[in-house]
Amino acid sequence: MIEGNGQTLASRIKRLIADSGLGHTDRLPPERDFSRQLGVTRGDLRRALAEMEADGLIWRHVGRGTFIGSRPVHNLDDVTFLGRLANPAELIDARLAVEPELARLAAAKAIRQDIEAIRTCCQRGRAAQEWRSYEAWDSNFHHAVAKATHNKLLVHLFDTLNAVRRSIVWGQMRSTGAPPADHRSFDEHDAITAAIEGRDGAGAAARMHEHLCSVRERVLPAMNR
Repeated sequence: MIEGNGQTLASRIKRLIADSGLGHTDRLPPERDFSRQLGVTRGDLRRALAEMEADGLIWRHVGRGTFIGSRPVHNLDDVTFLGRLANPAELIDARLAVEPELARLAAAKAIRQDIEAIRTCCQRGRAAQEWRSYEAWDSNFHHAVAKATHNKLLVHLFDTLNAVRRSIVWGQMRSTGAPPADHRSFDEHDAITAAIEGRDGAGAAARMHEHLCSVRERVLPAMNR
């Protein structure tokens, strides 16, 4: 829905979230109150929220409400506890211990649908017009790699780690602009995907390790400012 000033309702909601200081897993106001606050109908609000949910920016649970971030697979209290327990450096160390091996196994186990899902995440990440949208598709990319292992225990382990990661990422201040066209993760994701598609397990693990080291170099200094 485009409003009179040319701004979409979804964009207004994103701005409101950014300005309010709400974080990952925080709940938005009930629809009745939120629509009144925004001066829109509940139908228009629901359409805007559906758009944001499709981009992985929010998730909705019938009877509980609308929450910020990607849908967690674990108890919200557990995610909050683990997020407070781990610092960003420990989180990246944990990812380095787990995700390269997930990429290695994905190269051996992935089927055509898995590759397509991974590629879609790469494409949607490159096309993201806001950092939060990019972060959602980045999260989806890493989940798609884990899912391609077809190992439910490993996917559960990854989902726990990823839920904590999202909790920490959403605590960072972000501009509303898009990632730059030369954002390093774009090519790094493509390299991981190519190795998985090529059934190159060692290459997939190495590319994932390089990617996470690159993330560490870029993210940790920014978080310590």
